Amino acid sequence: MKIGKVPENILKRSVFKQIHTKRPEVVLGAGVGEDCAAIKLADDETLVLSTDPITGTAQDIGTLAIQITANDLASAGAEPVGVLLTVLLPETVEEPELRHMMRQVEEACGAVNVQIMGGHTEVTAVVNQPLISVCGVGKVKDGRLISTAGAEPGMDILVTKWIGIEGTSILAKEKEKELRTRFSAPFVEKAQRLDAFLSVVPEAAVAVQSGVGAMHDVTEGGIFGALWELAEASGVGLEIDMKKIPIRQETVEVCEFFGINPYQLISSGCMLMAAADGNALVRALEREGIPAAVIGKATDGNDRVLQNGGERRFLEPPKTDELYRV
Repeated sequence: MKIGKVPENILKRSVFKQIHTKRPEVVLGAGVGEDCAAIKLADDETLVLSTDPITGTAQDIGTLAIQITANDLASAGAEPVGVLLTVLLPETVEEPELRHMMRQVEEACGAVNVQIMGGHTEVTAVVNQPLISVCGVGKVKDGRLISTAGAEPGMDILVTKWIGIEGTSILAKEKEKELRTRFSAPFVEKAQRLDAFLSVVPEAAVAVQSGVGAMHDVTEGGIFGALWELAEASGVGLEIDMKKIPIRQETVEVCEFFGINPYQLISSGCMLMAAADGNALVRALEREGIPAAVIGKATDGNDRVLQNGGERRFLEPPKTDELYRV
């Protein structure tokens, strides 16, 4: 396609025709020439916004764009309502690829009942692969807003599902050929399918009902980065038992193959939480079929300690995600 705005005829047939999910709160949505979207909320509800680009992979970019945004909103205790998309495409992209991308986006939106409210679609020489930046819009009842800064000394620290599953899935898809030099096809395919666990919307809903104190979606920088950010935002220390942090064997094997640290690998699908009674929250999550584990406690002071058997060391500020090393 040519550099510049995507032509109106392509926009209509390959973007707008893929959009089907609708929300009653959205009173002005996507359309040719529309620069804004509008949402009508009740008096006792707060608007919650997020923004995030997908830059680490081009595979399944439409699906990831929506899942990551929905996760961000869910980590605040909000119900995702709609998204605004900025889609930037290199000249090498053809219209069928754009249509496929938008079908991915709409399918992911339908899965979490989110409406595509509008956005911007452009072909540009400043990108060498498709890029989607998403502005997410959600709503939360007054008094139910959850933040990363809500952890208090004495609270239990817990995580849902497993760390590193997003990075494992991305690597298994983009580096499939290399991985198959060591691992069987079924193993690699199982690692690729870990993207089925990337949504944290269900666990966030359970946690809000169970009185969670803080939530933080574990994304770039992995669990180490997320732990630091939660502690920094809340002004607390940490005592974390690394042996209790859940990790799948596929992640262990893939990270060993590439020589990277799974604790610093992008981990969407894993939600970090702080709660006064972490064991009760774990039971509530498990009743909904969501695995979770208490991995430590928030403490007074600034010491953020990682315990690994007899070894104790201090958590460091977030580093560049291990995905980019590969």
